[in-house]
Order: sequence, then structure tokens, then C-alpha cells
Amino acid sequence: MTSFKLAAVAVTAALALGTAAQAQDKPEFSFNVGVASDYMFRGFSQSDNTQQVYGGADVGIGIFYAGTWLSNVDFRDDSTDMEYDLYAGFKPTLGPVSLDVGIVRYGYTNQPDGDDLDFWEGKVAGSIPAGKGTVGAAVYYTPENFDQTGKATYVELNGSMPVTDKLSVSGAIGRQSVEGPSDYETWNLGVGYAINDVFGIDLRYWDTNVEKADDTPKVATGRIVVGLKAAF
Repeated sequence: MTSFKLAAVAVTAALALGTAAQAQDKPEFSFNVGVASDYMFRGFSQSDNTQQVYGGADVGIGIFYAGTWLSNVDFRDDSTDMEYDLYAGFKPTLGPVSLDVGIVRYGYTNQPDGDDLDFWEGKVAGSIPAGKGTVGAAVYYTPENFDQTGKATYVELNGSMPVTDKLSVSGAIGRQSVEGPSDYETWNLGVGYAINDVFGIDLRYWDTNVEKADDTPKVATGRIVVGLKAAF
């Protein structure tokens, strides 16, 4: 059974059982909005190297969660102009390991006639403490990737470390595998600064090993992205 199917079964079963098991837990809502100099997803610009504006809302009940997230996108000669994500899952703890098992649906508005960019991914992620910081890994799988390009798997190793009460360093390295000759590696490294309990700034370098000849729009070249986020 694929990790996507395992995630789907796990989320469905957990949500069904969780209603009774956590009936006394009250829903907790959270919201986020932000802007960034670019919308980066696994090393690729989703906004054609221009600014991003986004926002989202989440609800949690015990270890279970669900939410939605929206952002502008720009795929160059494409009329698609917005991405909306829907997701759900649960976050159990097994000893020192914090897990995150869920499903994400990526949807896009104003797609060109005949296109089908929407797709689903199953996610299994985990992290453990490492000194004052954390290290983690994640696997995402879809049976039909963005724009109907076939099966795809994304594997990532990540970590974060606080420097002060407000300053932290984090980074990740990942590999995107897609049916056909579309595999590539991506990495990012950056610093985050908590201005206060609501606002935070992130300054991050992104890059991939995609050949320049295969990236004429320059959406996968190295770049520094700065973002401002409010979470409440």
C-alpha cells in the first residue's frame, strides 16, 4: 500500500475515532496572513519571481487538525491566478517523536480550458529534539502530480535551532521525484525573527540543482526571499 493510501486511511480512521475520544476537547482556531518577495514551493517560484500575498485558517481538536490556505500564483503564460489548499490530519506523539500524518489538496482557480492542475498528496512527517532544536523528515506522495504529470514523491530532511529567544535558524534539503526526467534536488537555509507574539520575519536562501538550460524562465534559480507573517 502506498504512503498516500496509508495517510488517507490513517486520517479517515483517526478523525472517525477522534470524535468520541476527544469529545471534551474544545476547538482551537488560528489564523495567519503574510507577504513575501516570492512564493517558493520546493525550490520553484509559484509567482513568476514576483511578490506573494497569502492567508490561512486552522482548527485543532486535541491531536487532530484541519485548515485551508490561499495564495496568489502566476504560471507565466497561464491564466491561473490563485492556489487554495485544503488539508487535514493528526499529530500524535510516540516517545520523543512528534508525528504529522495527513492529506493536502492543492486547488487552482481560473485554470486554462482543458487543464487539470489540481492534485492531492499524502503526508507522513516526524521530528525529534536535538539539543535546543529539532531535526525531522517528511515524505509526500501523490498518484497524479500537478498538471497530470504522473506519480510523484517528495522526501525532505529538515532542522531548526534557536539562537536567542527571538532569533532562530532553519533549513531543509529535499528531493522531488516525478515520473519521467523531472527529478531534482532543492535546499533552503534561513533565519527567522519573532518581532512579537504576532509578527515574524523570515529571510531565506532557496536553490535547486535544475540545469539552467532547463529553466529558461529562471523560476528554479538561487534567490533570497524575505517574508513578513502574522499569526494569531
